[in-house]
Amino acid sequence: MSHSAPARPMTSRRSGPLTGEATVPGDKSISHRALILGALAVGETRITGLLEGEDVLDTAKAMRAFGAEVTQHGPGDWSVHGVGVGGFRSPEGVIDCGNSGTGVRLIMGAMATTDITATFTGDASLSRRPMARVTVPLAQLGARITAREGDRLPITIEGAADPVPLTYRTPVASAQIKSAILLAGLNVPGDTVVIESEPTRDHSERMLAGFGAEIRSETTDEGHRITLKGRPELRAQPVAVPRDPSSAAFPVAAALIVPGSHIRVPGVSRNPTRDGLYVTLQEMGADIAFENPREEGGEPVADLVVRHGPLKGVSVPAERAASMIDEFPILSVIASFAEGKTVMNGVAELRVKESDRIDAMARGLEANGVTVEETQDSMTVHGAASVAGGGQAVTHLDHRIAMSFMVLGLATENPVQIDDGNPITTSFPDFVPLMTRLGAQID
Repeated sequence: MSHSAPARPMTSRRSGPLTGEATVPGDKSISHRALILGALAVGETRITGLLEGEDVLDTAKAMRAFGAEVTQHGPGDWSVHGVGVGGFRSPEGVIDCGNSGTGVRLIMGAMATTDITATFTGDASLSRRPMARVTVPLAQLGARITAREGDRLPITIEGAADPVPLTYRTPVASAQIKSAILLAGLNVPGDTVVIESEPTRDHSERMLAGFGAEIRSETTDEGHRITLKGRPELRAQPVAVPRDPSSAAFPVAAALIVPGSHIRVPGVSRNPTRDGLYVTLQEMGADIAFENPREEGGEPVADLVVRHGPLKGVSVPAERAASMIDEFPILSVIASFAEGKTVMNGVAELRVKESDRIDAMARGLEANGVTVEETQDSMTVHGAASVAGGGQAVTHLDHRIAMSFMVLGLATENPVQIDDGNPITTSFPDFVPLMTRLGAQID
């Protein structure tokens, strides 16, 4: 989508049983990292299963701008000829990261310890999101940073000519902060250390090790500690991107709430740092089987078999939030049909995503007859056997909000409308055709 494309309202309607196979896109987090590490490696990295949503395509453009050769050979089949650690060149133009907070934060980290200058921008949604959580540690590594008021985009970074090692305790549980610092640490002499109060998704650590970096993780009295030895020569690697558990959550949710549904979702990542939603769904009594467990591209994967059935409300502990932070919007939809109330704790991070996701989901659910309570750091949904629907939800340019309400409408008494379906293309371009093939009624 063009970031200024006319709004495209969409409507979903009560559907019959959903059946069939849902082949969801490649994992977005891993796709970003494969392109960036491929660009920092020596030789050709071949990537299969790459997500070709707008967020990832913007990262591919950025890697080209920094001097890497990035080529698409077919659907999901890409190669990156890297320039090596410290080999980025100054881009000729501004780096536009569109709607991607992951993309912009990781790319800023990857270039911040190289003696070049780059300016970053994004769409209206991304330009409202806070960047200090990344720019503060990058400045401590030696980068010079100029930002708009409130530490927001556009941001210009003058990379450190003589970067210094850093030990940094992250203020919030965020894989983006951790990954930005580790990517910056690649071109720093000595050890770069990140300390987290609780582990976040570990795709960066797994992939850095696969590309030849010396990295270790350990649990200590001060928290989860990750140590990276700087100035490695990263070796190009083949990367097979597993299917995205966050994208899989939408057809899974639809099958759980639409009576009579029975679907299969093959090859979904079961990385334990991304598995919080599926742990929670099992606690709610969801009928989900994980078949054919295996490893692909260094990540555990399995085929999900999902059937409709009764659900009960649960309390999601705050310490689980980091492993399912992107899935809380769709969990709130599932919770609307569960018996009792579902309490989601430790979710303040949702307020600084592509939108304030707590507010966006609460207002949209209320417009469709669901009772919701919220605090700064929690959200409670009161489930019911029947949900009225009939309302419109405002997406705030947020793809997960848009898809969540399209799933809601498949099981409500009356249709559900969203103001703009364009943002869906940032992460799940095939969402509507895939859901339609399963039997969903989405206009």
